[in-house]
Amino acid sequence: MQQYGISLALAVKVYQKYGPQIYTIIRENPYRLADDIQGVGFRIADEIAGRAGIRADSDFRVQSGILYALQQAGGEGHTYLPKETLTAKVSEMLGVEAPLIEKQYMDLNVIRRIVMKEQKDEIQIYAASYYNMEHNAAVLLQQLNVRQDIEQVAPQTHIAAIEKQSHVVLDELQREAVCEAAVNGLLIITGGPGTGKTTTINSIIRLYEMQGLDFMLAAPTGRAAKRMSETTGYEARTIHRMLELNGGIEGNAGFERNESNPLETDAVIIDEMSMVDITLMYSLLKAIAPSTRLVLVGDINQLPSVGPGSVLRDMIDAGAYRVVRLTKIFRQASQSDIIVNAHKINRGEPVSLDNKSRDFFFLKRYDADKIINVVLQLVVQKMPKYVDAQMYDIQVLTPMRKGLLGVDRLNVVLQQYLNPPSPKKAEKERGEMLFREGDKVMQIKNNYQIEWEIKNRYGIAIERGMGIFNGDMGVIRSIREITELMTVEFDEGRIVEYPFKMLEELELAYAVTIHKSQGSEYPAVVIPLLNGPKMLMNRNLLYTAVTRAKKCVTLVGDENTFAYMAENMSEQKRYSGLKGRIMELEEAEER
Repeated sequence: MQQYGISLALAVKVYQKYGPQIYTIIRENPYRLADDIQGVGFRIADEIAGRAGIRADSDFRVQSGILYALQQAGGEGHTYLPKETLTAKVSEMLGVEAPLIEKQYMDLNVIRRIVMKEQKDEIQIYAASYYNMEHNAAVLLQQLNVRQDIEQVAPQTHIAAIEKQSHVVLDELQREAVCEAAVNGLLIITGGPGTGKTTTINSIIRLYEMQGLDFMLAAPTGRAAKRMSETTGYEARTIHRMLELNGGIEGNAGFERNESNPLETDAVIIDEMSMVDITLMYSLLKAIAPSTRLVLVGDINQLPSVGPGSVLRDMIDAGAYRVVRLTKIFRQASQSDIIVNAHKINRGEPVSLDNKSRDFFFLKRYDADKIINVVLQLVVQKMPKYVDAQMYDIQVLTPMRKGLLGVDRLNVVLQQYLNPPSPKKAEKERGEMLFREGDKVMQIKNNYQIEWEIKNRYGIAIERGMGIFNGDMGVIRSIREITELMTVEFDEGRIVEYPFKMLEELELAYAVTIHKSQGSEYPAVVIPLLNGPKMLMNRNLLYTAVTRAKKCVTLVGDENTFAYMAENMSEQKRYSGLKGRIMELEEAEER
């Protein structure tokens, strides 16, 4: 197998899978390796095929290229691609003419590897798995979307009792949300910062208690779940933990809770819904019995999920479910310029940058190195005292990965000042990145199989579980060359041992992209702003960055870039078909 560029380790894997069949497979269709063997992608299979003399325009190569392009699109957030877009991508990647590619669509459709959908004036092409997830999710949502026959008087009585108990006065929209939670199997609540989403969730919890219902609380990330626990006083878990992750392969995570073993509860409330992608949503819906109530809470103006799909937006835009939009900014929140300015950004209104605020500052600088100097002063000296937090709690957020103010460069500089080299701190180099004990790091891909444990003060494990996810943040506690292990402590005290060969799953996190900060909240954020790609520098991104801060936002850079971003409404187009699937079911039901 070496003549085809197959390494010894891969040769063993391949032989274990196929046995003596392997020789025929390599001669006829080496692209099967990309489908069947973990760690072999299209690129590796394509190299093997080239060495095996497979023609550049062979059916196998073109089909494999199409599936690879759809897989790549999933990584960019799309569940499908328009036919023209997909053809252009595959043609450029393989160096093959469009007619040869289009000929393969029908064949892949027949063997059910892809699904072709005609919508209005375009043909949408899905990897079959994403189409099935969207279609099945729509079916499950329809089953949950039932109204209970409860007299309106009962919820109103409960609301009066809730207000008395909690010493709060609900506004009209919050009352509406609580009433709808009493009578609807499926409810969506959306609103920006300061509009009372937390008070509404707490009131719905009280209502469920009065109705004698069991409920579960969850959020997509550890940080969001921790925040939900703090604001409600009840245990909230990540969706993965609630569904009892048992460690599967990415994209095929095994959950103990599913259609044959649903969650044993009367109601489920999910916060930070804008972060939930179609894969996780489908897993969640499978685990919810049809009689269970589901309340989804989120901010539709935040960035969409990192994973594929646009679940919250599609569900709202479909117009099939009860949606309550919270719009009133409460008095306490209206005293925060972070919240007031976030809403101004969202509405496209001018924001005052005169620094007369107590929690929203703009420091004008026009040179990347000067901006970095100011960022360092803020993170190291000024912000920790100002917001009464640790230096590591101050988060630098930037729009980009690359460039003078990108994550890669900022992390190198920030590491040097926040966690400088010391003879007492072990280090480990991986590629261009240097990890040091005490570094702040982030997991950059979902790993469903990695184990974590929470220890008590005597070092004894009191809880164990599976899975660390894209965006989880932690601190390096130890690096041990002898055993080739690095220990990282994540939120909630979850401790993970990383073998050195798995370090590509981690990166420094003194600065993170705004995308990766979704669902997190920090005492203070510092945002360097100079310039960047037009499609990226938009209102959506700026709004998400500003709303990550609890006590203080400081932007450092060019006020013209700020103004441009606030005006630029062009979001990167995300191809997602859940809305279409929901509407198809609604139309079928009406017919």
